[in-house]
Amino acid sequence: MIDIRRNTVADIRKTFVSKYKARDFCDNDTVEITGASFIADEDIIFGKVNEDYVEKELHWYMSKELNVKGLEPNIPEIWQDISGKQGEINSNYGWCIFSRENGHQFLNSLLQLKRDKHSRQAVMIYTRPSMHGDAKANGMRDFVCTNTVQLMIRNNALEYHVYMRSNDVVFGYNNDLAWHKHVYNMALHIMRKYYKLESKDIFWNAASLHIYPRHFNLLDKFL
Repeated sequence: MIDIRRNTVADIRKTFVSKYKARDFCDNDTVEITGASFIADEDIIFGKVNEDYVEKELHWYMSKELNVKGLEPNIPEIWQDISGKQGEINSNYGWCIFSRENGHQFLNSLLQLKRDKHSRQAVMIYTRPSMHGDAKANGMRDFVCTNTVQLMIRNNALEYHVYMRSNDVVFGYNNDLAWHKHVYNMALHIMRKYYKLESKDIFWNAASLHIYPRHFNLLDKFL
């Protein structure tokens, strides 16, 4: 079997440092990689994982609550900034894939693989056509960052492909990867009831993978 060479987190980190060293900034002063595609083989690209926050966010996601009050106490500033006037939010990822209101995305993906082991239709759709309006409803600024996740069974392994419209490499990647690992492990546990499956890498795809100026000090360490 021929396998193409895929980028790793180390490759992505090296690209960011090279772009930063060359002062290759976007108009909004970020350093950005467009069309990024790599294996999520490390928990961080830059920074460190806040384990306490990850656990708190995971609990909130699993509650499917569409309000940032579910993150109390000490709601992170970013969630407060993008939520609506009463704390409404779109980006509760648990709601996106587990709720009846958003089409039972997780359940339907697993059912599709149960029906057809080779299916290319096991897709969890996080966003929706109405997001252009929903993102601004009642004062919100929350356009869901994850577009889709696709599950595939190939060579007796469960593959997990993440597709992001936008991803901050410091907080966004670290926290999102923790969530997707959780969902992957749930899917793998369930699908092993039907197939003898091995675990596989998580494949990460982001239209915009970026780092903000406030985190450039993390790049300085690599110069």
